[in-house]
Amino acid sequence: MKRWMKWTAGSALALGVLVAATAATGLYLAEQKRNRYIDIKPRPVAYTTEAQTIERGRYLFTSRGCTDCHGAQGTGREFVNDGKGTRLAGPNITPAGVVARYQPEDWNSAIRHGVKPNGRPLLVMPSEDYNRLTNDDLNALVSYVRQLPAKEGTPAAIELPRPAWVLYGLGVIPDAASRIDHHQAPSRPVPAGVTVANGQYVANMCIGCHGASLAGGKIPGGPPDWPAAADIRPGKDSAMARYPTVASFVAMLRNGKRPDGTPIQVMPFESLGQLSDVDARALYAYLQALPADGSMPPPPAAEVALNR
Repeated sequence: MKRWMKWTAGSALALGVLVAATAATGLYLAEQKRNRYIDIKPRPVAYTTEAQTIERGRYLFTSRGCTDCHGAQGTGREFVNDGKGTRLAGPNITPAGVVARYQPEDWNSAIRHGVKPNGRPLLVMPSEDYNRLTNDDLNALVSYVRQLPAKEGTPAAIELPRPAWVLYGLGVIPDAASRIDHHQAPSRPVPAGVTVANGQYVANMCIGCHGASLAGGKIPGGPPDWPAAADIRPGKDSAMARYPTVASFVAMLRNGKRPDGTPIQVMPFESLGQLSDVDARALYAYLQALPADGSMPPPPAAEVALNR
C-alpha cells in the first residue's frame, strides 16, 4: 500500500510539473506571437468623398460585422464580457481614435491582413472575413469610416484568462494573421445579383466563425461556453437542412431565429439583418451549391434555381 501511495504521489507531482511547464511555455510563446513582425506588401487604399462610393461603404460597414465590434458610430464597443475573465472591446475607429494616424497602406494591412501599422498582429480582428474584399469595396469601406464624425469612445480591450493565452501560445487558438494567405490577390469585382458568384463573395464574412470550408466547429478565441459554429454546407447534419427555402433562410437572417422560433446564439444578427435581399438570397444560393464534404468550391459563374 505504501508503495502504491508513493507511486500515486510521484505521478501527481510529475503531472503537476508537466502542467506548469506547459503553461509557462505557452505563456512565453504567446508573448512571442503577440510581438512577431509580419511583413505585408504595402497596398495603399484610395480615399474618396464620392457619394455613391461612400454609400457602398456605409452598406459594407453595417452589413459585414463592423458595427458588432466597433458600434454603429465607430466609437468602439464591448462585445464580449462573460464575467469569467474574458472581456473584449473593439476600439474607437473614428478620426479621434486609433486610426487617427493611419496612412493609406495601414488600412489595407489592418482590415485585410490583421496586422497593425507597426507590423504586429491584431489579436481580435476577423481579417480572414475581409481578406478577399475587392479593391473597390475596401476603398469604399475605408472612405466611409474616415468620414465618420470624430468622437471620444471606448478603448480597445483584450482580457483573456491565462489558459486562453496558453492555448494561443501553443497554437490552439490562432489569430487572424496566421489564418490568412498574405500573398493572395484581392477578389475581382463580382456583379451584384442573386448568383452563386455573388453569394460566394458575401460568404467570405462567414469564414471567421464557420471556417474556410464553412464546416463549422469551435469558434477560434471564443469563450468556452460559446456554442460551436454550425456546419452550413448542404447535408442532413447541416444547419441548412432547417431552411428548405430561400424565404426561410432570409427570415432567419432578419430575426435571428430558427423556423421553430428558437433564438440562435452568438451570430452577428445586427449586421446580418442589414444584408440586402439580393446579397442574402445570393448567399443562400452559394450555400446550397456547396459540396457537403467541402472538397471543392462550385464554379464561380454557376447558377442555381432558388426555392420560392
